[in-house]
Amino acid sequence: MPRAIATGQIAFGLVSIPVKLFSAAESSERINFNMLHKECGSRIQQQLFCPTDERTIDRTEVVKGYEFSKGQYVLFSDEELKALEEKSTQQIDITEFVKSDLIDPIYFAKPYYLGPDKNGSRAYSLLAAALKETGRWAVAKYAARGKGYLVVIRPLGDGLVMQQLFYPNEVRSIDEIDLGDTTVKDNELKMAVQLAEMSASDEFHPENYRDEVQDRIKGLIQKKVEGEEITAALAEEPQAQVIDLMEALRRSLGGASPKPVAAPKAAPMRASAPAKMPIKSKQERKAPKRAPAASAKRVAAPKARAR
Repeated sequence: MPRAIATGQIAFGLVSIPVKLFSAAESSERINFNMLHKECGSRIQQQLFCPTDERTIDRTEVVKGYEFSKGQYVLFSDEELKALEEKSTQQIDITEFVKSDLIDPIYFAKPYYLGPDKNGSRAYSLLAAALKETGRWAVAKYAARGKGYLVVIRPLGDGLVMQQLFYPNEVRSIDEIDLGDTTVKDNELKMAVQLAEMSASDEFHPENYRDEVQDRIKGLIQKKVEGEEITAALAEEPQAQVIDLMEALRRSLGGASPKPVAAPKAAPMRASAPAKMPIKSKQERKAPKRAPAASAKRVAAPKARAR
């Protein structure tokens, strides 16, 4: 069973719900490499170096400062730094309930599981059921570790998740990105929608996906542990290509789309000369010169019959 990293209380109206916080993500799955001395294989130690005094200093000689101007700092003592911190009340104060689709996922930061603490199971289950019934999420303020956080409490199964959010000033606007001014054509949009519908799913199953890159790295590391040498596989650099968008969409759709490209190939059977124009051989360049003569004879024949 996972260990709780903190405890808190959800303030839900006049109801107080004691909860435990659990990390929802497993950071231990990350692959980390240590820095070693190449000659002896020992882990190196980081030291604090003062470029002015040109010597290594001890951590007791370090103070913290805020750069208010280029190269100018105001220093703070440990007591002053503590005075700047937000008081950690461990209280999760709900301020409002909003429809779940009103919060864009770009604001999502770190998630935490919430579990009921002692004597909090009944109120906990009631809040989870109310959120599911209304389709709303609870927006709340949470103070911990000297900081103030904006969070939402949302239902997941029969439980609750506290999703830490970025503040608006922490999220860059997409207006900063040059999106171009190309107009979307109706026929291209229809084919793109058709392509999306071909791979559409009504449910998301994250268990169907794995971090294939990490699996590959773990396999190579194991080979290295067993004494094998590993070499990097040469990968071709992807090259930017100017493509025919409609043709790319047709190929992506495959047999699911009608074949509008096939019709123009069958149609030009009335005259042989236009079909030979792209060919560069000398004999076929003469073919268009003979075609007008034959055409002239066909036109003359009806005049003779009319007489």
